[in-house]
Amino acid sequence: MSLQQRIELLAQLGHRLDESDEKLDAIIQKSYLHNKWFTVENTQLAIQAIRQEFLDKDKLQTWAAQYNISDNQVPKRVGIVLSGNIPLEGFRDILNIFVAGHQSIIKLSEKDEHLIPYFISILAEIQPEAAAYFPLAERIKGIDNVIITNVNDSTRYYETYFGKYPNIIRKQRASVAILTGNETEEDWKKLGIDVFRFFGLGSRNVAKLYLPKDYDLAPLLEFWKRFEHLIHHDKFKNNFDYNYSLILMNGLPHISNGIILMQEDEEIHARTAMLYYEYYDDLPTLTRKLQAYQDEIQSIISNQNIENLKTIPFGKTHYPTLNDYPNDIDTMEFLTTQP
Repeated sequence: MSLQQRIELLAQLGHRLDESDEKLDAIIQKSYLHNKWFTVENTQLAIQAIRQEFLDKDKLQTWAAQYNISDNQVPKRVGIVLSGNIPLEGFRDILNIFVAGHQSIIKLSEKDEHLIPYFISILAEIQPEAAAYFPLAERIKGIDNVIITNVNDSTRYYETYFGKYPNIIRKQRASVAILTGNETEEDWKKLGIDVFRFFGLGSRNVAKLYLPKDYDLAPLLEFWKRFEHLIHHDKFKNNFDYNYSLILMNGLPHISNGIILMQEDEEIHARTAMLYYEYYDDLPTLTRKLQAYQDEIQSIISNQNIENLKTIPFGKTHYPTLNDYPNDIDTMEFLTTQP
C-alpha cells in the first residue's frame, strides 16, 4: 500500500468509528468485563480522542509530510509490547508504524485483549491488504526494531533482551499541573478531568500539583466532589482504602475529600487514588526544578504560558496530537531513519 492509501484507510477507520456500531459496543462491554478499569465511558472517551486527533485525514497528511516516507522502501518488522494501562494505549504506535510503511508484530497486553484486534479487523474489512501489516504474536521474534512502553521494574530485562535491536523502551512517566491561584471553576473542572480520567492510570494523568505558597486546597477539593462516582468503582475504592490505611497506620499528614488522598511530597509519581502536591516560591525557580525532572514528566499542565516550559492547557492532556509523542521521543523519526 502507498502512503496515501494508508492515510486514506486510517481516515476511513475514523469515519467508521463515528458511526453507530453494535459490534463495537459489544467489544467495549466485553473489554470492561475482562478488565474492570476499562469502563464503557473511559473506553468511549479514548476512542473519541483517537478519532479526533489521530484519524483525521488532513491532520495525518500534514503530520506525515514532516518525515521522509518512501513508497519504495523495504518494510521493517517492528515488535511492539503493549502495556494496556488505559484503553487502546498502544494504538498510536501501531498507527505510527503503519504510516511509516512497516509491519507491526504486536504482543497484546492481557489487560487489553479485545479493543486493538477489533480496530485491526475494521481496517482489514475495509482493505483486506492491510491485514498483513498487523500480525498478533505471543512472542516477539524475527524483528528489525522494537517499541516497548510503560516499563519500570522490568526495564533492565527489556534492555538486555532487546538491546541488540534499534529500540524505544519508554519508562513510566507522570504528568504534573502548575496552579497560580488565578484558576476559575472551569479550570478546576478541566484539571479534574486531567487527574481523574482513566482513574489516574495513564502517563498523561496529573499525579502532582505545584501550588503557590499559602494556596488553599479546600475549595478545590470541595469542587472535585463532583467526581465522586469514582469512589463507587470497586477497584478504585480498594486502592483508596489501602492507601488510606497506610497513611493512618504511619500517622502521615494528608488531606482528602473522600475521593482522592493528597499528601505533600517531592515525588512525581503518586499511587492510584492519590495525588501529591508541593508548594513553590516563584515560577522561575519551579521551572528550573521541572527541567531537572524532564525524564520523569510526560506533560506539564497550566492555564498560562510559562517561560522555558512546554505546557498544555487544562483539560487537554488526554487529547495528544500526532506530534505529541510519549516520553517526548519522536517515534516517526525513529521509524523513518533507523536502518
